[in-house]
Amino acid sequence: KEKILTWTSHNMEPSLVLTLLSGAMLIGCYLAGSIPLAVSMSEDRMEVVTVLGAGLLVGTALTVIIPEGVNTLLASHEVETNTSKDELKIHSHSAIEPHNIIGISLLLGFLLMLMIDQCAGSHHKAADPEMNNSRGGRAPWMATLGLVVHAAADGIALGAAVSSSHTDVEVIVFFAIMLHKAPAAFGLVTFLLHENLEVRRIKRHLLLFALAAPFGAFLTYLAITQSGSTTLTSAKNAGIAMLFSAGTFLYVSTVHVLPELTDHHNHSSDGTKSSKQFSRKQLLALIVGSLLPLVLTFGHHH
Repeated sequence: KEKILTWTSHNMEPSLVLTLLSGAMLIGCYLAGSIPLAVSMSEDRMEVVTVLGAGLLVGTALTVIIPEGVNTLLASHEVETNTSKDELKIHSHSAIEPHNIIGISLLLGFLLMLMIDQCAGSHHKAADPEMNNSRGGRAPWMATLGLVVHAAADGIALGAAVSSSHTDVEVIVFFAIMLHKAPAAFGLVTFLLHENLEVRRIKRHLLLFALAAPFGAFLTYLAITQSGSTTLTSAKNAGIAMLFSAGTFLYVSTVHVLPELTDHHNHSSDGTKSSKQFSRKQLLALIVGSLLPLVLTFGHHH
């Protein structure tokens, strides 16, 4: 009975953590998106928060998710190859080496977001009035769809982090996603208001966007935990999922968010081009956001 209770509590705890983090993410995202419906926030402040979020995504991917994913893969590979000499001989010819899985997982995550942007269309392009003359038409749904898929991909990182059972990794990934999703929710609602959509429909779009990351997190967690009968298989899949999500983080921050902000500053109010540079506040926010995950995980031991 003691063994059964220990096993049950050990398996229920991650799911409870995931439920709490997903609930907080859902509420926080919805509240952030509701701000434009109640009060107006300065564009400069929103850009600083967006840059901070982008920096946190880069820092989390490079200093938290990738090292954690690599460590998980190497640990599971070491256990797998130390079973017996006979199994090792068979395994060495059939299994893919961890260093190959690392590169493939990162690349697939990066390419997935690239394909999503190409197929669904970038929401900031749809938000350009010159590129969309139809009010309340297809553009609002395209913008929401693109962000929903992005948010679901963010959820993969949280689901994989929770399955790894490292509390500090879970918390950092959660804050990285939130600092990215909050400005995205704010921007989505601002765009939908610009499209003259009814408040009731805007709230429906916002709720769909807020639900996407928790849905992706639960789906990933269930896929990892149910992927095999052994803890070893789950650990290996968790490592692959974390590296895959790191690829999506790197794409969203470096290809999607940061170029959008620099392009915005590339044109001054009189229509002339200016230098593609961040302001001092934005640059500081980017550096702080990138270094923050490293500071928070300093001294973390596996």
